[in-house]
Amino acid sequence: MKNATFRQLRVFVEVARHLSFARAAEVLHLTPPAVTMQVKELEGHVGLPLFERSGRQVSLTTAGEYMLVYARKVLATLKDAEDAAARLQRLEVGTLTIGMVSTAKYFLPRLLAEFQQEHAGVEIRLAVGNRAQLLQMLHGNEVDIAVMGQPPTELATRAEPFAAHPHVFVAPTDHPLLKVGHPTVASLSPYGFILRERGSGTRAALEKFLEPSRTELRVVMEMSSNETIKQAVMAGMGISFLSLHTVGLELEHRLIATLDVEGAPVVRAWNLVHTLSKLLSPAAEAFRYFVLERGERHLAQKYGPLVRLPHH
Repeated sequence: MKNATFRQLRVFVEVARHLSFARAAEVLHLTPPAVTMQVKELEGHVGLPLFERSGRQVSLTTAGEYMLVYARKVLATLKDAEDAAARLQRLEVGTLTIGMVSTAKYFLPRLLAEFQQEHAGVEIRLAVGNRAQLLQMLHGNEVDIAVMGQPPTELATRAEPFAAHPHVFVAPTDHPLLKVGHPTVASLSPYGFILRERGSGTRAALEKFLEPSRTELRVVMEMSSNETIKQAVMAGMGISFLSLHTVGLELEHRLIATLDVEGAPVVRAWNLVHTLSKLLSPAAEAFRYFVLERGERHLAQKYGPLVRLPHH
């Protein structure tokens, strides 16, 4: 193992994350043969195969599972060393890895573009997942800062709210409930729902909202993609519960409608989260200050006109 390189470890971790050589190549801006070569060289150093390949299916071997734990630790330690060096130099340079729940992709890239204009020396990497996946990334020290809704209680973290995050019930534009002034939560029961998967923050927000009334929804589909859910709702396949920040464009063009359900929108907060054990690099600190200072205004300008206060 002493001859293994950091590059080989990075490639291995990326293939293990996606369980795909082609996807890892895409993320790392390498060719698939280059990724295969790096993994083969690492397997040579380890003396054992790290992946099992069956056609296009890729899975970790037992040795691969063990090596992944250590590879992540080595890369996390290297990143901490780079951050420490940057702090000593007081430079806002280097790589900043930001984790985000998929719902944040509707506003975060614009904020990041603005941040990069002012901090040209910082290279930004994005890691996207649902809430459960993001917790894993934070735990494994794979991201510097995470942008998410509900802050984790499972980890020792610092969570700082930076903007309101409304969730709304959405329906096709010809749905019968739109003719009801303020439908009750109970009146949703007969209709089919297309929901985000369990483990997502959106699903957790809905379950918390339904708890007091003990209302059970008729779930006809579960999906991990906001985009697919919106298309299904617009096609008349059911109603849904989504972050307002995912449906701005559709509401502006009247392709989808919000149901003015009593108690909705469900307003939560967007949070910046990092583990307490992590010393933030100057680049990560600069990003933290930037979002805390400008995040609320950015979201209010874009989505403020679409928000109505909840009816109780």
